[in-house]
Amino acid sequence: MMNPDESLQVFVPLKVRKQNGRPKIMPPSTYLPSEDRTQDPHILRAIGRAWGWRRRMEAGEFNTVTDLAKAVGLAERHVSRQLRLAYLAPGVLKRLVYKREVPAVTLLKLTDVAALPWHEQPERVFD
Repeated sequence: MMNPDESLQVFVPLKVRKQNGRPKIMPPSTYLPSEDRTQDPHILRAIGRAWGWRRRMEAGEFNTVTDLAKAVGLAERHVSRQLRLAYLAPGVLKRLVYKREVPAVTLLKLTDVAALPWHEQPERVFD
């Protein structure tokens, strides 16, 4: 345990503003975003949703994609396309989810890549 003489105080210049009635932390005006791209949270969310839907279908909760789409209140075409993400190659999933690597494709293109054989997916997603 540190005594007060050994403590370290860190000052982070952030501003809190309300946006849509919710507080939002604003970076300092001198902040320059890094050149590195970061993982798109929509991709992670879509993969998680697809796996949830896949588990529910495999458990027999829904017999068809149409039944699933009705239950979640989305268009059947959208659910069918997003469900493909649950069938991405294990190596691609590991790089996207655990290593948080940034794909070279959009979410829409990622759903198309999921229909390809597993050995072709990494080069299409990351190159």
